[in-house]
Amino acid sequence: MRRRGFLASTTALPLLGCAPPRHEIAGGFTGINVARGHALRDTAAWPAPGAVRRTRVLIAGGGVAGLAAARALRLRGIDDFALLELENEAGGNSRGGSVQGVACPLGAHYLPVPGDDAREVQDLLEEFGLRRREAGRWVYDERHLCHSPQERLFFRGAWQEGLLPVQDVGRETLAQYRRFAARVEQLRREAKFSIPVSKAPKVQVHWSLDAMTFVAWLNQEGFGDPQLRWYLDYCCRDDYGAGIASVSAWAGIHYFASRHGFSAPDEPAAGERDGLLTWPEGNAWLTRRLAVPLGERLRAGCTVLRIAEGRHGVELDAYHHASRTVQRWQAERCIVALPAFIAARVVQNPPPFLARAAARLRYAPWLVANLHLDAPLQDRPGAAPAWDNVIYRESGEGGGLGYVDARHQALDPRPAPTVLTYYQALGDTPGGRRLLLERPWEAWRDAILAALSVPHPDLPARTTRIDITRYGHAMAMPVPGILKEISPMSSSSGRLMLSNQEQSAATPATPRLRFAHSDWSGYSIFEEAFTRGHAAGMSPAVA
Repeated sequence: MRRRGFLASTTALPLLGCAPPRHEIAGGFTGINVARGHALRDTAAWPAPGAVRRTRVLIAGGGVAGLAAARALRLRGIDDFALLELENEAGGNSRGGSVQGVACPLGAHYLPVPGDDAREVQDLLEEFGLRRREAGRWVYDERHLCHSPQERLFFRGAWQEGLLPVQDVGRETLAQYRRFAARVEQLRREAKFSIPVSKAPKVQVHWSLDAMTFVAWLNQEGFGDPQLRWYLDYCCRDDYGAGIASVSAWAGIHYFASRHGFSAPDEPAAGERDGLLTWPEGNAWLTRRLAVPLGERLRAGCTVLRIAEGRHGVELDAYHHASRTVQRWQAERCIVALPAFIAARVVQNPPPFLARAAARLRYAPWLVANLHLDAPLQDRPGAAPAWDNVIYRESGEGGGLGYVDARHQALDPRPAPTVLTYYQALGDTPGGRRLLLERPWEAWRDAILAALSVPHPDLPARTTRIDITRYGHAMAMPVPGILKEISPMSSSSGRLMLSNQEQSAATPATPRLRFAHSDWSGYSIFEEAFTRGHAAGMSPAVA
């Protein structure tokens, strides 16, 4: 279960002392229109709305949740709807691109084989032909399962299989690995941890873990081994965009307990390791297939400015960037598939639960760099090249620690140009969002080349182009207390208005608005976003 949302890092990228490349490397910032994203915040006045458009249901936001909501409406036979998306392509963090003709992800790039709690995702994979029943059991199309070797770690000057440091570690380290594995299994027996999180009833174990940081819990439990802590920090950055000092203990335990547990070396696994579905273009393989059936109902390049809920309907204003006009929409219902902090800005008189969540949630900035190589890299000793390649840094210095290879799934064994996709989390880097916006492309280029030259000295010479995508608010970080803040409450509390049927799906709602985004899970992965969008689209109130 690696890089469920994005790959990980340990600290900010080193940007001083990085020599520029010896030859010209093309590239720049791409993938996200930063000015368009900031227009809602920075524009003092918008044009007056033009002609009024009408539809039955509006969907604000075309990320995974919005696309899932649109699919759910279609499954119900509701075709009279419109989906408004800021960027020119739907998909949110799960969009893809190409560099020099090689397909690559611009964000999330894999999906773990979903468990039975994520039946909505299982159904989607059946629809797309990725999952089918054979001889009474479910099997997945092996062409889309991550090929072996899946992952490796550059540790102490050599590559090792797997990401848990094991090469020449001491007995005390191995003992802590085993004790941590046992503790995770004990917590799994005491409480259910599930993906999506709404399928697990919350009990005192969850609330206790949610109340403290993961590092505080590790201190309390006596888990101080440097190798164990590096790995746990990596895993938290993997899923949440920030390390063990920032995320809650619930998030740290959930990473393992919601799936296969934690497997110590030479110990029986707590459960079978999950397979991974991945594609050269990443999860864009999924979102593009979700978007195709929408046709003209998908309105890209639109900034949602205002959502007003009335007694008899919903009114929405959106700025259409191509025509530079404001379009007014009227509908019976609206599914708000926007991040909570955006939803709180555009929804007039936001309900208390939305205002409270928007004030509490924190977001991790991310950088995704796609490096085009004109030939395969030379390799250091140890494990063979893998899909997921991570670098351990003894000193804790450095930035993004790994990359995935776009050609790993290719069946052609002949050497060819490829793209390495490198990820950098800035969730707990001071001023990370400002650095991401203001630091020039050349500085990021030099830092990335320096980081990846540690295991690959020939990488700068092989690199012809680097395209960098910046996400200022890529994913919600599950900081302490957030699980309690976003959990369903009765309507008498004034926080969430949920019917008994919707309690299980945890769809925050008002009479004419349904809120669907991974923010309402407290962290960002495909399964959470898809399930919440599906639940909103299937809600009986959206008719």
